[in-house]
Amino acid sequence: MTLFENAPHFFDASVERVAKATVRISWKTHFKDLQVSIYHGNSPEAIQHNAPRYRIKGETTVEISGLNSDMPHYFEIVSDKGSARVISERRLPLQGAVNFRDLGGYATTAGQRVRWGKVFRSDHLSNLTERDIDFLKRMKIHCVCDFRTSTEAQRRPDRFPGDGPGEHLHLPIDNLKSDPTDLFQKLERGDTSWLTKEFLIEGYILNIDEFAPVWGEVFKRLADPGHLPLVFHCTGGKDRAGTCAALILLSLGVSEKAVIYDHGLSNIYIRDVVNGLYAKFDAAGIDREKISPYFSAPRYCIEALLAHLREKYGSPIEYLKSKAGVTEEMLKKIRGQLLE
Repeated sequence: MTLFENAPHFFDASVERVAKATVRISWKTHFKDLQVSIYHGNSPEAIQHNAPRYRIKGETTVEISGLNSDMPHYFEIVSDKGSARVISERRLPLQGAVNFRDLGGYATTAGQRVRWGKVFRSDHLSNLTERDIDFLKRMKIHCVCDFRTSTEAQRRPDRFPGDGPGEHLHLPIDNLKSDPTDLFQKLERGDTSWLTKEFLIEGYILNIDEFAPVWGEVFKRLADPGHLPLVFHCTGGKDRAGTCAALILLSLGVSEKAVIYDHGLSNIYIRDVVNGLYAKFDAAGIDREKISPYFSAPRYCIEALLAHLREKYGSPIEYLKSKAGVTEEMLKKIRGQLLE
């Protein structure tokens, strides 16, 4: 028996868009000269297995070009040793939502993986272009859960699903004792006295302690295949959406380490938008270092949320059952639909 005989044939597989119609697929392996075939489709269920899009041996990176940029793309990597894995882009290539991303691909502690193309998290959907709307229609998204306050939602109404098929569910979370619109205006006036580490952590804790019914409504939809695929969002897609993403991933058995990683991706995906905001604050003479915690996804916030779930409720599962009305039967249905 060789050292790696029982090891995964490949791991850390990812898809990265490097040009409008080109993606780079990469993976790691312990096996020398491993041969893989890469199959392609516009949904996980529509991957064409009759002929590979690419076949490669002894390499761990390949670029695939000529893709329709107005369509979602999913790939299945199949090794000559028999293992296979479906992968896709984490962030969707939308023009009007920078933090719209798939929760698929994360591994559970039991060795399963979250299915791609089923659950998405996002920033607000008010800036979606017509091309974006067509893109999401092709993905057949059946439910949108909006966590913004009434003021936020009225100021920037979601453009999807609009009059199309699917449910739009407004589940407002106002956890900062002041509407986010008012807080932003305070920052514009240079008032940062309220913006402390403790203030931001409290917002995450309140997400848990005061808004369990909201998460219960989301989990009801996740348990019903008629509501999938589903997307949930707030304004920036990082705090309220980050709380929901954490609860979903933890309920599926994804590790806290992966939850923290997923939370931190917001800082990468919203960087360009935030830099644009900083430029405006710079022009007004407001120190960006003082306001940056409000426009980021601080690691200490998600760590505090995870610790709170353990210390106050025993575990995320116990929290969902005792406070959010999520039953074991619902969790079983959700895992059956979202895990592979």
